[in-house]
Amino acid sequence: MKKTILVKTKKDLVDRVVNETNIARKDAISAVNAVFDEISQTLVDGGEINIVGFGKFEVVEKEERVAYNPAKGEKVTVPATRTPKFRSGKTLKDAVKNG
Repeated sequence: MKKTILVKTKKDLVDRVVNETNIARKDAISAVNAVFDEISQTLVDGGEINIVGFGKFEVVEKEERVAYNPAKGEKVTVPATRTPKFRSGKTLKDAVKNG
């Protein structure tokens, strides 16, 4: 049996903020955007965001490496890069585990 996957959008998050706080929709949109903007800018600046119990957003530096392209049978160089990473906190892990 295939499990249905629930997908939430930014609009869904805004709706939840409006319903839970009874603030104006435009204020909820501003609040949600401010959170995402702050997380993004902090990561761009090389920082990290730690939300206790929920998780940690950070930037990971990946070194240049050599990979194998099986389609062409050749080695290719994958350049060094920075990428965002999220590690879930204990409270979130437990909530997901226990359903």
